Amino acid sequence: MDGYTPKADAETPIEQRIESAEQFFARINARVVHQGNRAFYSPDTDAITLPPFAAFFTPLDYYGTRAHETGHWTSRESRCNRELGKRFGDNAYSMEELVAELTAAFTLAHLGLSIEPRPDHAQYLASWLRVLKADRRAIFTAASKAQQATDYLIQALGRVGEVAA
Repeated sequence: MDGYTPKADAETPIEQRIESAEQFFARINARVVHQGNRAFYSPDTDAITLPPFAAFFTPLDYYGTRAHETGHWTSRESRCNRELGKRFGDNAYSMEELVAELTAAFTLAHLGLSIEPRPDHAQYLASWLRVLKADRRAIFTAASKAQQATDYLIQALGRVGEVAA
């Protein structure tokens, strides 16, 4: 991405968690597994997989990724009822990735945290642009769906103790 330069300390693993973010995500009650080196949401198991916290360069990288995958988690019919794309690169997949990324941005803003562009954002940029060029209203639809997902996550704070559907 133009103008992006990694921070000088990007080689140093992180150790400091952000308590407000930890509490927020703990209350959502999504099943999260920390393992491997990939982050993804699996609709089949209704679980979020994330690399271990220490594998991220900064706390914000971890929380941004967790918010993004939690955005996908909201897609389930019993939550926000969004259809995920069937394969990497199709328009529905690209739209869902845009919704998840906006959900992450909205969620971190709610937490008073901000994220900087990461190198992995660039891999999605072309697909987002294709969707946005094909449908002028796509950004409004994505933003609306992302706000719905973020509202669902924020309202989860009022549902503490309930089992996630």
